[in-house]
Amino acid sequence: MTEGMLFHLRQLVECESPTSDLDACRRVVNLAIEISNQVLGIGAKCVDEEGRPIFWYGDPSPELVLLAHLDTVWPIGSFDPTWRVEDRFAKGPGIYDMKAGFLQALYALKEIDRNSVALIATTDEETGSLNSRALIERVSKGANAVLVLESAIDGKVKIGRKGTSMYSISIHGRASHAGLEPEKGINATVEIAKIVNSLVELEDLSLGTSVVPTVLRSGSTTNTVPALATLEVDSRSYSMKEMERVKEEILKLRPVHPEARIEVIGGINRPPLEEKSTRNLYEKLEAVANKIGMSPIGAAIVGGASDGNFAGMHTEVLDGLGAVGSGAHALTERVSISDLEPRTRLLTEFIKELLN
Repeated sequence: MTEGMLFHLRQLVECESPTSDLDACRRVVNLAIEISNQVLGIGAKCVDEEGRPIFWYGDPSPELVLLAHLDTVWPIGSFDPTWRVEDRFAKGPGIYDMKAGFLQALYALKEIDRNSVALIATTDEETGSLNSRALIERVSKGANAVLVLESAIDGKVKIGRKGTSMYSISIHGRASHAGLEPEKGINATVEIAKIVNSLVELEDLSLGTSVVPTVLRSGSTTNTVPALATLEVDSRSYSMKEMERVKEEILKLRPVHPEARIEVIGGINRPPLEEKSTRNLYEKLEAVANKIGMSPIGAAIVGGASDGNFAGMHTEVLDGLGAVGSGAHALTERVSISDLEPRTRLLTEFIKELLN
C-alpha cells in the first residue's frame, strides 16, 4: 500500500494548488478524480460550489463524511524541488497540510461499503472557506459524524480548535500639510494607534482569547497628515461566548477626535470546535486503536481552525485524522512515510466501527 500511496502523493504534491489560483485548484481536483478512479473505481466527480471546484466521492447524502481540502498556502514554485524524499520523510508544498490526509482517506475507503459515506475535499479552506462553507454545513447537518483529515499534531488527533474572527478597522480623518498647517488635519495614524491599545486590552489569555492587531496601513506621503488608516485584526478563542464578547467590544470602538470616523468590517469567521462535539468520537477512536494493537493515539487542543469548526456546529466531529509529520505552512513541511499505512488502517477500522 505504501508504495502506491507515495506514487499518488507525489502526483498530488507536484500538482501545486494555491488557494488563490482557481485554475490550479481545478487541476488538482481533476487529478484527485483520476487517482480516485484508479484506487476506488469510477465514481468521483467535481462539484461546483459558488464557483469553487470541490472533489466528491460517494453518497450524495452521507451519514458519515470524510472531510479534506486540496488547496495549499504555497504560491507555485515555492519549493525547489517540489517533491523530495529524505530518510523516512516525504517533503513538498501541502504534503502535511493536507494532501497526505486526503490520500489516507481515499485508501481507507477501499475496504468500506461506501453506501452512506462520502469523501469531500474543498479548495478554499486556507482562506476561510467562504465559498464552500454552505456545502460543509449542509452535509454536516445530515450526517451522524464528520471525520476531518487535517494533519495530526505529534501523532495526536485534535479534539478542540479555537474559533477565528477577522476584522478590518478603518479610521477616516482629514488630510492637511504636515509642515504648514498640521492642526487643520485629523491624523488617522494617531487615532488608529489609540484603537490598537484598546484592542490589546480585549485579550483574555487565561481563557485562550487572543486579539492581535496585524497589518497596519496609513498615510500617503511623508509631508501629509494621514486621512486614512486601516488595521487588520485576528482574534481567536476556545469559546463562542468570548468571541461574541470581543465582537461586541470591537463594534463599540470610537475614535477620540470628534470629527474622525470609524468603519469596522468583518466578524466571526469560524466558530470554535468544542470538546462536547469531539469527545465521544475520540473515545471510540482510542478503543479501535487498542483493538488493532496500536499505542494510544492521544489528543490535542489547538489554536488553528479548520472546516471541522463548521461541521462541529451540527454534528459530532473528530479532527486531525490525517498525516503524521510536521511543518504546516513552513518550508520544513513533511510527512512520515512509515506512518502512512498504519494510520490508514486505523482510519479504515474506525470507519467500520462507526458504520456498524
